[in-house]
Amino acid sequence: MNDFAASHQFVAPTGPHAARQAAIAGMVALAVVLGIGRFAFTPLLPLMLHGGGLDIRHGGWLASFNYAGYFVGAVTCAALRVEPARMVRTGLVLTVLLTLAMGLTNQFWIWAIVRFVAGVVSAWTFVFASQWGLRRLAELHAHGWGGVIYSGPGVGIAATGLLVSVAGGWGARAGWLGFGLAAAVLSALVWRVFGHPASVPAMGPATASIRPDATPASAHAAPPTHRIDAFWLVLLYGVPGFGYIITATFLPVIARHALPGSAWPDLFWPMFGLALIVGALGAARLPHHWDNRTLLAACYVLQAVGVAAGIVWPTAAGFALGSVLIGLPFTAITLFAMREARRLRGDHAAGLMGYATAAYGVGQIIGPLVAAPIAVHTGSFSPALWLAAAALLLGALGLTGVAHLPRKPGPP
Repeated sequence: MNDFAASHQFVAPTGPHAARQAAIAGMVALAVVLGIGRFAFTPLLPLMLHGGGLDIRHGGWLASFNYAGYFVGAVTCAALRVEPARMVRTGLVLTVLLTLAMGLTNQFWIWAIVRFVAGVVSAWTFVFASQWGLRRLAELHAHGWGGVIYSGPGVGIAATGLLVSVAGGWGARAGWLGFGLAAAVLSALVWRVFGHPASVPAMGPATASIRPDATPASAHAAPPTHRIDAFWLVLLYGVPGFGYIITATFLPVIARHALPGSAWPDLFWPMFGLALIVGALGAARLPHHWDNRTLLAACYVLQAVGVAAGIVWPTAAGFALGSVLIGLPFTAITLFAMREARRLRGDHAAGLMGYATAAYGVGQIIGPLVAAPIAVHTGSFSPALWLAAAALLLGALGLTGVAHLPRKPGPP
């Protein structure tokens, strides 16, 4: 490296504020690529339906195109050989462009392509932002800040939901363009933190065990117990993808149908986002040695109760309770699953994270494809929601059983 390049290489801070900076940067990145890039579609869907350019069946297809892209992105993560910070920067730029593109056309086939690509980008960015952020916090011995990173989607969801409830009269096109500009501003604020080519400090003896070139044995020849754990992690992490996605995609539509003329339906999605933030921060404070699989099982049960609440109690209070119970464990589930992946694969966990995220993506693809036809045929989302609640409970039972399998300590 020449002297000029060396003098301009980004070096991550190591002072007392380093963990806070890394966590906030990760939070903002996930707020952009997930809270805006993926989930702005949910509060804007009623406006797209009201505008006459979309019906509920095509809305379900657009959701599934996005989730299909998320699946493809997650599967291909293991094959990518990209420095994590560079991938995060790329994902931020693409999310801005794709969000703006949604507001520049009303052609369904273009929307479908954009939503698919946005799904790919969000999966890539999520996995590599998780890898970057958790590794950075591990180096700083600041695991408790992990919850801040995973509160990012909740921040984005709450903000987009509240903005749509306030400015929804401007229409879906203005919403997409406004969110694209907001994503650009937020990306600029954290751009430098994801410096290239290095986002980690020079490694000394204290960090030798987690340096990027250190390859734990599990990266090449995982012990049999770890291979079994990895299999069950991937399989059972797909369950909440199906379990939450019907509510997450159609909540404003369901609530407006149940509460015609009420102002409450616009607030349930922001409630979901705010609960998500609380859940992510609270989950990070739980003892780090607790079994991640047991914690995941408890989260699944909470979401199952939340899904059922809106069915058995279709009032403002019922939908509010359901939004909170689904939102509280939403990114806590992600935090526990990604921590389990790091336990099994250490700094080489991106591949396992990608496969687990792909399984989650399969559930998300199936959800809208099941729910929309059922709703059209029966006039109600209730049968699909009961199916989602049952899947979550079965997933919780599976995780409880797996948690009692013999396990060996993994990489730190």
